[in-house]
Amino acid sequence: MNAEVLLPRPERTRHWRTLKHPTQAPRPLHRWLTDDSSLTRLLQRASQGRFSVRVLSQRYAHPGANEAVALGMGVRRTALIREVLLCGNGVPWVYARTVIPVDTLRGRHRTLKMIGSRSLGSLLFKDPGMQRDPLQIARVLDDSGHRYWARRSIFHLDRKPLLVCEVFLPPLLDVQYPA
Repeated sequence: MNAEVLLPRPERTRHWRTLKHPTQAPRPLHRWLTDDSSLTRLLQRASQGRFSVRVLSQRYAHPGANEAVALGMGVRRTALIREVLLCGNGVPWVYARTVIPVDTLRGRHRTLKMIGSRSLGSLLFKDPGMQRDPLQIARVLDDSGHRYWARRSIFHLDRKPLLVCEVFLPPLLDVQYPA
């Protein structure tokens, strides 16, 4: 994505709801939105192994108000915020934003600070102490008012939370969901 492309802003979205069935979402997105397995694995299969992670930013900052509430932390608390594009065949398919409270980065999970261009999902789904809350969905806007479908959930690593939000970009509509 080039500098002119506006990124979705899930941290500004207020109306997340627990996923039941995304009836209003475009049909090609239904399975992407509802599958609670590793999105990384699905994208790897859909791209026939031509999957990559493009790190846009990773910094310590205050989460958005809805993110702080979801994580049960104060808005003035600092978290590690990581923004990436998940690409198939060199094309951005998903914008992902992860909010990791500083307390979660202690102990054996401190290595989450150093994952670089590896997929977070590839680590989360291998962690024996990982539990995942139910998926939530929402429509997310960018600064120009363009709407995207997104999902998010809280992962718990040894009972310490982190929030992962995945926003499905228009090129994913043309990608066949892997069988």
